[in-house]
Amino acid sequence: MAAPLLMAARCGARPFGTAAALCKRAAPLGPMPNEHIDVSNLEALEKYRSFTRYFKLAEKESRRPRWWNTYRQHTSPRPEPKTDISLLYDKLQRTKEIKKRKKILRENHQNTEMERAARLRTVLIPLNEVRAEWEKSSGPFHKQRVAEHCGIFRDLFKGATFTPWVTLRVEYSQEDEYFVPVYYGNMVTPSEASGPPAVSYEADKGSLWTLLLTNPGSSEFFNKTCLNWTNIPGNDFKLGKEICHYLPPFPAMGTGYHRFIFLLFKQDCPIDFSEDARPIPCHSLKMRTFSTFDFYRKHEDAMTPAGLAFFQCQWDSSVTGVFHQLLNMREPVFEFVRPPVYHPPQLKFPRHQPLRYLDRYRNTQEPTYGIY
Repeated sequence: MAAPLLMAARCGARPFGTAAALCKRAAPLGPMPNEHIDVSNLEALEKYRSFTRYFKLAEKESRRPRWWNTYRQHTSPRPEPKTDISLLYDKLQRTKEIKKRKKILRENHQNTEMERAARLRTVLIPLNEVRAEWEKSSGPFHKQRVAEHCGIFRDLFKGATFTPWVTLRVEYSQEDEYFVPVYYGNMVTPSEASGPPAVSYEADKGSLWTLLLTNPGSSEFFNKTCLNWTNIPGNDFKLGKEICHYLPPFPAMGTGYHRFIFLLFKQDCPIDFSEDARPIPCHSLKMRTFSTFDFYRKHEDAMTPAGLAFFQCQWDSSVTGVFHQLLNMREPVFEFVRPPVYHPPQLKFPRHQPLRYLDRYRNTQEPTYGIY
């Protein structure tokens, strides 16, 4: 056994003493796993006796807080807590909600006509009632998750979030007597949204509201406000003050889909928006530049976000008319510039290359054939 050690020492290998010194680490910041177990007397330890008991204890042990970060905490850390700016809402207790659902189930089971229609597959589900119940129960939380997924709160309120307790209904009227609704991320073309929409929501008499339509683009050119009505008494928009007139969506060609967001704020008292007002009509993009975050921070003491609806749209032929006729400017077009095809430096004596290897390095615009 001495020969290999002597051979390693002659070849310049690191001695065992040095390797052991390098392996020394600092003392841990807390207790290590299973440090309390006496390994000298393993027979005295409690036995699990069954896999079920072992599994329960292992799950309980895994949920205990540790002083170190696990692999799951490194790969998927917990998100930072967000500021909740929602409207105060009396949420129904979970126990009362369960009792209410059980009562409805018992009534349905006792209804012989409904049971017979369910067996014959002729029962009709009232979709309007289902949607109304969804709007009151789990709908606001579903809308909030969709908005977080689409980056609405991140781009508008810089991390703050709210639950849209007030149902906001937005519809674009068309010439052939049908409506294009706005839900939560559905597609609406610029030609369908060429005119102001019809907006409705439930409001108490004497309450004041503010409606905002904005496009939170990634650049300053596309971060524009399109519609802003303030001090709306109830849901009567005719009595509200319009501080910026409606401008149809104008996503430029080549920029993909844009989000257009309707935000409904509930006011605690009348607010003076004279500093935010624009001249009507206003066809200057510089004057229409708008920051939703700054607008809310200025009036956050007197208004609270309560409703939300948004749609996505991309360029179509009607956008050209908006740029030329309304904005009186040249329409911007964005295109992807492909980089030239990269080829490694040419070899003087290439080996194991195809017969058309030299075609890659020809100084001509004549197209080559084949896949390289």
